[in-house]
Amino acid sequence: MTTDAINHYQTIPDVIDALLKVHTAIDTHGLDRKLHHLVLLRASQINGCAFCVKMHTREARDDGESNERLDRLVVWRHVDDFSPREKAALAWTEALTRIDETASYGHLRAALREHFGESEISALTATIGMINLWNRLQVSAH
Repeated sequence: MTTDAINHYQTIPDVIDALLKVHTAIDTHGLDRKLHHLVLLRASQINGCAFCVKMHTREARDDGESNERLDRLVVWRHVDDFSPREKAALAWTEALTRIDETASYGHLRAALREHFGESEISALTATIGMINLWNRLQVSAH
C-alpha cells in the first residue's frame, strides 16, 4: 500500500481549472487586495497549511503588506495593527474557517455591514470558502 500524496492537479485538472476561474469571478467584486491576503493567510494559519501560509505571506508582501502586520496576524485581536474593518473580516474568516457553533453569526454580519457592502461581504465569504477548500487540497498532500 502506498502512502504517496495524490497530485490533484494531475488527476482532476478540469476541477482545478474550474476552481481557479472562481477566483477570477470573486475578484470582480472589489475586495481590497491587502485584506484579501490577510484573510487567505489567516485561514491558512488556522488550517495548518504550510504551503499556503508561505505562498500567501509572499503574495501579501509583494502587494505591499508590512512584515510587522504579517508577524502579528496570528494575534490580530490583541494588537492595534488592524483596522476595525480588517478585524470584522478576520473575525468572519475565523468563524467560517472553524465553523464555530458558538459564534454569533448575526453579530458578526452586523459588524461586517458597518464596513462592507453586501457584494463585498459575499465576495469575502466566497474567498473564505475557497481558501478553506484550497487548504484542504494542499494539506491532503502534506
